Amino acid sequence: MISYRSFRNSDPPRLVNLWHDCQLGRGAAGGLRPDTFEAINFHKTYFDRDGLILAFDEETGEAVGFVHAGFGSSEDQSSLNYAIGVICVIMVLPDYRRRGIGSELLKRAESYLIAKGATEIRAGAAAPHDPFYMGLYGGTKPAGFLESDPDSRPFVEARGYQEHEQRNIYFRDAEKSAAPMNMKIMDLRRRMQLAVTDRLPDRSWWNACRYSNLDYIRFLLQPKNGESPVGGVTIIGLDFYLPKWNRRVVGMTDVFVVDDYRRQSVGQTLIMEVCKRLKEELITGAEAHARAVDEPGNRLLKSVGFYQVDTGIVFHRDVEQAEIDRVKEAAAQETDLAAEKNQTALESRTTMLMNASDTPQQQS
Repeated sequence: MISYRSFRNSDPPRLVNLWHDCQLGRGAAGGLRPDTFEAINFHKTYFDRDGLILAFDEETGEAVGFVHAGFGSSEDQSSLNYAIGVICVIMVLPDYRRRGIGSELLKRAESYLIAKGATEIRAGAAAPHDPFYMGLYGGTKPAGFLESDPDSRPFVEARGYQEHEQRNIYFRDAEKSAAPMNMKIMDLRRRMQLAVTDRLPDRSWWNACRYSNLDYIRFLLQPKNGESPVGGVTIIGLDFYLPKWNRRVVGMTDVFVVDDYRRQSVGQTLIMEVCKRLKEELITGAEAHARAVDEPGNRLLKSVGFYQVDTGIVFHRDVEQAEIDRVKEAAAQETDLAAEKNQTALESRTTMLMNASDTPQQQS
């Protein structure tokens, strides 16, 4: 028989074992320790134990699966948006699949999200709805459920989810990729230089939560005459992937080019100069993401030697009013049951105290 319960403080070792034993693809970090989950997920101020649900085989006492649900940010990135719930990860051990465990985990996670106010649920975390697992799943950042985990799509589609968006995941091998060169790039390299800062371009509460406990720096492409930067890119350390990828790799994100400098090879120059600097630090690979609908972003990455290695897909479904009513009714029944148990316990304790007071005291 399978039982289910919410997260407890003793669970991180179980979660790490599940992570490693569920045979996840290239986009899942490897060689994790229990304190990794604390550093990336559990320390966040909005972590809610009720959103992380584990499944147990009662005969063996072993954890056989888990699901983690949460919420993304509001539009101004100053708080959580409870209208859109997110299934961040869901996994079941291979020997326990196709027994309804994943479906039950998903159902319980959905009920949790609906009870908190969700009217839409997304399966697969991606910015700005990516509260957990940054640096652990998806590479540079969460990008939905990955095609390199092929069981994800049929599982969520069979349960009413539809594709919402795609994120293309690219990789650049510093040892094999050739650097583009033209007159514009040569001129920019002569007039520009790299500057380094630890300040993110977006210093919102949400970004502070997402990037906390991650190693990152930001490179700026700046004119040598001291004028304002014309472009920038954030570099994220992907050390958690070293055991799986067997090489030092970083993630590139938040690429920007000032409007007046677009279509002038600034983006290419920026990325190539950063890759050159990284290679000097013995970093031999870089990963970057682009939305499938972002044609300029995809073209830029391909033009500087990146090639696609994976695809992340975010799925979604709307929550029907009947579901909301069912969840509210179940919550009300649970509240009434808990109150009844508390009342019964109180009456039992009162009776015990009264009986004790009626018992004659022995004199010494």
